[in-house]
Amino acid sequence: QLQASGGGLVQAGDSLRLSCVASGGTFSRLVMGWFHQAPGKEREFVTAITRSAVSTTYADSVKGRFTISRDNSENTVYLQMNRMKPEDTAVFYCTADLKYSSSPTEYSYWGQGTLVTVSS
Repeated sequence: QLQASGGGLVQAGDSLRLSCVASGGTFSRLVMGWFHQAPGKEREFVTAITRSAVSTTYADSVKGRFTISRDNSENTVYLQMNRMKPEDTAVFYCTADLKYSSSPTEYSYWGQGTLVTVSS
C-alpha cells in the first residue's frame, strides 16, 4: 500500500515536498516513481529512483527543478519540487514495482494521489 501526502496550493516559484509511505512489502526491493495527471490529460511520468537510489530518471519538464529521493529505513520516497510552475498543476501519484521504467503500464502499485495546484 502506498500513501502519498504533501500536496497543496502554492504560487509559481514556490517549493513543495511530497512524501509517499509504503507498507505491506519490502520497500528496499522496490523501484519507486512519481507520475502526474493534469485535468483532461493522460498520466505522465515525472521521475523514478532505483532500489538503492543509485540511479534516477526525470522527465525533461522537471529536470533541474524536481528531485526524487528515498529513505529505505522509513519506507518513504520523496519528491522535492522547486521553482514550481502553473503547468505543474496535477494530481501526483507515487508508484512502485520491481522494474525500473518510465511507463505507467509497468508499475503495479499506485498510491491514491495528492493534488498539487500552482497559481500564477
